[in-house]
Amino acid sequence: MNVIFMNQQKIKSLYSFNKNYLLENSLPFWLNHSLDHTYNGYLTCLDREGKAYNTDKSVWFQGRGIWIYSKVYNSIERNQKYIEAAKIGYNFLIDHCYDTDGRMFFQLTREGKPLRKRRYMFSEMFAIIACAEYFKATGDESALRKAKDTYKIVLELLRNPSRIEPKIIPKTRVTKSLSPYMMMISTIQILREADHDPEYDIVCKEMIDSVLSLFYKPEEMALFETVGSNGERIDSPQGRCINPGHSIETAWFLIHEGLYLKDHSIVDKALQIIDWSIDLGWDKDFGGLYSFVDIEKKPCEQLEWDMKMWWPHTEALYALLLAHYVSGNDKYEKWFDIFQEWSFSHFEDSECGEWYGYLHRDGTIANQLKGSMWKGPFHLPRALLLNTILLEKMMHMDNSTHVNGKIIL
Repeated sequence: MNVIFMNQQKIKSLYSFNKNYLLENSLPFWLNHSLDHTYNGYLTCLDREGKAYNTDKSVWFQGRGIWIYSKVYNSIERNQKYIEAAKIGYNFLIDHCYDTDGRMFFQLTREGKPLRKRRYMFSEMFAIIACAEYFKATGDESALRKAKDTYKIVLELLRNPSRIEPKIIPKTRVTKSLSPYMMMISTIQILREADHDPEYDIVCKEMIDSVLSLFYKPEEMALFETVGSNGERIDSPQGRCINPGHSIETAWFLIHEGLYLKDHSIVDKALQIIDWSIDLGWDKDFGGLYSFVDIEKKPCEQLEWDMKMWWPHTEALYALLLAHYVSGNDKYEKWFDIFQEWSFSHFEDSECGEWYGYLHRDGTIANQLKGSMWKGPFHLPRALLLNTILLEKMMHMDNSTHVNGKIIL
């Protein structure tokens, strides 16, 4: 392994680039076009120029938007416009997004009438991080209470999945999905910054143990999306599916926890996952990450398997920089440079701002939309934000921070 750290001139340049792109490109697009000043909340179904082509609202992005604006205020720039943007989302979230049973809707009309409710708990998880970060920004105790109450509901459902309508008939096949476990790790990491309850560490360890015992497969060099009840392989397209973006995102969640716990073994496993995911997912012909791959190179059931989507690339941009920081391995810097060049040269809209979300395999634009029920003010601004924070830390790094290529924990 080559322990060669990124030079300070490059670190400073990347710091300025990420911070400026966040505050002067990505966030202004959403602040100018997404905020609903009539009904509160965020409109995310936006065309290339930022005009709404659908006014229905994604509950995911009410939570995600609140978190991003609050986090930018808390960590990057204490500008009141970010608090005002977070408040617009928070008011809509509290007034309209919760059902009477404490669960949340998935999609609402512009004015807040419920349209869809799903079995998944991701609306709730995004609400938890939203309310926790909003509390940190504003001191609003009711926001923290809502975060904690929602957390209790999610944890109860995670531990008792029989209370959720199954996706597959369990008498025939029992499956477990990576997503709830990996998302709960990130949710707890954000919540415990606002609420210092030692119980969070216990639950987070439970989630990490589940990820590493069920989905992490060193013998196959992959992090699987779906496994059997005891982590066994399922011989189906679902069971063979690897999602490189999810795997890379999971890896940096694990690195954060390894740093928090001062546990090199977690960090080392996360670095393995990053290596495997790039090896499996990088398109050697056209560049960019595949959306899905089959571990046995059999056909994927997802028709969009070879599309290049924005979010896996943003996850890689942060994960690779973080991997370089914790390991000192120059291969992660080299891969970061590759992803940086490919991503900004293909997804960026230099005229209207922000990124396109969906490209064909060869990197040409498949759809000019800038937002949808799935794309909004989250993945790109989160990567830019986290890179800005990390690069600032790296500007003050010296040789005493690492020994034999490993960060001193």
